[in-house]
Amino acid sequence: MKIIKLRLFNFKKFEYLEIDFRDNLNVLIGDNESGKSSILLAIDLALRGSRNRIESEGLDLLFNSKCIEDFFLTNTYETLPKLKVELYFDNLGDKDKYYGRNNTLKTDHFGLSLICEPRDELSKDIAEILAQGKRNFPFEYYSIAFHKFSGDPYLSFKKDFKHILLDNTLINNDYATNQYIKTLYDSNVTLSEKNKHLNEYRKYKNDYRETILADVNKKTGDYQFGIKNDKKSNLVTDLTITEENIDIQNKGKGRQCFIKTEFALQKNQNELDFVLLEEPENHLSHLNMKNLIARINDSKNKQIFIATHSNLISSRLDLRNTILLNSNSSISIDLTNLEDSTANFFMKAPDNNILEFILSKKVILVEGDAEFILLERFFEITTGKKPNDLDSHIISVDGTSFKRYLEISKLLKIKTAVIRDNDKNYQKNCVDRYSKFTAPNIQVFSEKDNALSTFEISMFNTNTQVCNDLFLPARKTRTVQEFMLDEKAECAFELLDKKSAELKVPNYIKEAIEWLIKN
Repeated sequence: MKIIKLRLFNFKKFEYLEIDFRDNLNVLIGDNESGKSSILLAIDLALRGSRNRIESEGLDLLFNSKCIEDFFLTNTYETLPKLKVELYFDNLGDKDKYYGRNNTLKTDHFGLSLICEPRDELSKDIAEILAQGKRNFPFEYYSIAFHKFSGDPYLSFKKDFKHILLDNTLINNDYATNQYIKTLYDSNVTLSEKNKHLNEYRKYKNDYRETILADVNKKTGDYQFGIKNDKKSNLVTDLTITEENIDIQNKGKGRQCFIKTEFALQKNQNELDFVLLEEPENHLSHLNMKNLIARINDSKNKQIFIATHSNLISSRLDLRNTILLNSNSSISIDLTNLEDSTANFFMKAPDNNILEFILSKKVILVEGDAEFILLERFFEITTGKKPNDLDSHIISVDGTSFKRYLEISKLLKIKTAVIRDNDKNYQKNCVDRYSKFTAPNIQVFSEKDNALSTFEISMFNTNTQVCNDLFLPARKTRTVQEFMLDEKAECAFELLDKKSAELKVPNYIKEAIEWLIKN
């Protein structure tokens, strides 16, 4: 039971969006306001099939703001926009009521739809509101309907799909926690078991009133103490989750996040079909993050959707499972075509900043701490601005990893300047080595003179007087050049800290910066 496609129309930030999902794991990444949370919300709302849930969210907050603005240009009943969420499933077997062509593709598929549209029977009332000429959108006159692709209604009380949305950004929200516990309880018991539990719990409450409270009630006359037993106070509302007999709400935030996620991912007889995780990394230590990733990797029996800002989650769960969302458009990009070796490299490599790279428009990759320490100052000298002002990022990676990043750069069209040492052979190390990555958005920069084999030698050659003034007085046996080669990061920091205003930029680095910022 898998969701294979999502189509959105006028939902939240998306006027239109179509995403194809993978069978087991889907990791949504993107910068702020890219729509990660909106995608999880859309799936959640459609699967719930609950009008009350839609109304509690508010149609005015669910509708795409641009489609509302565009509507006011015409302001006629005929041009009122519709909101649609469509979930397409793989073969659901005997659930043929979900099969049909009542979808926007107009082809036969298994699926269901959430549709919010003007109510035709209220068209006269709506027209009167619009005729007033005010910017008054008639949200209150919209219907909220859920349909299977066969055309039959999708009813919330008939649960053909079991799912949970776990938002770790709401870890201290009592309502969210109660809903989470209720969903997990429902997924672990049958309807018959639940009815038995509710009945027994109500009976125990009555027994408590008739025994323990009996002595008190003899004193109260016509008014007696009872035990609440209604929709807001029953077995499901009173349930919690404990670890070592301690309520998880009395645990730290990080432990709460871990327990809730692990509980949702566990395998059981009546397990969840779909798990939606909103920023599961929230409040987790580095070690617990790795443990959580292991749990997610081990969960092969349900489809998981994760919205994250975590480098670890993005890379350790295989970059080919990621779906990249752009905050400036409604386009999703996947990395399915990434080579196996590169995907495996980022799964096994030391913790990296791959997510920062993927979400960047323009990047300078450097291979050492010394270059990284000085690059921002070089950028300011060359352009008069900081890198962030020109949508540029400086990222330090191991020089042997350049090609792994460049493969991603080719797929995602990230403008990437590589700054590296020629290591005494410019042609071999800086030209031939990167021949397969020839592309308009990729260029490698290095000193062409093999004698200037490292960054430190180039720095000394370009800033001889500055380096001598700073480092020569303390030298006894080593030359300034030898000292800079031995103490790379420390020398770079000293230059930045004490000689920042006097520094000159090596030509190959200046060329890299100028190429990067050129439109």
